[in-house]
Amino acid sequence: MAKAIHSMIRVADEGLSVSFYKSAFGFDVADRLDFDTFTLVYLRGAESDFELELTINKGRSDRYALGEGYGHLAFCVDDLEAEHKRLAAAGLNPRKIVEFNREGALLARFFFLADPDGYQIEVLQRLGRYQ
Repeated sequence: MAKAIHSMIRVADEGLSVSFYKSAFGFDVADRLDFDTFTLVYLRGAESDFELELTINKGRSDRYALGEGYGHLAFCVDDLEAEHKRLAAAGLNPRKIVEFNREGALLARFFFLADPDGYQIEVLQRLGRYQ
């Protein structure tokens, strides 16, 4: 059986990205591996062993073109409204809260925000399959 352990994204500014994920989701640096041409930073939250791997290619400061294949990362929270207000107060510009209904029942409540490199992040209310 396979276990998901991390997802990797390339970022332009290590400090800005680490600060964003700490402020937005409480992620701390779990490990940092420095190499000649790149650095890997592993971020982890308190609720899961799953990590977000930031890859910083040295000598590059421009954002990466995300292309049309990237979708989004997703996090679930206990209180969607409180998180939305907290992120807005922190200047992280979350978009409006949206509700998805299916067959007359609430399927999901969520909003999106973007990290400093433009990666889209979905924040969902813990509900149903989104736990």
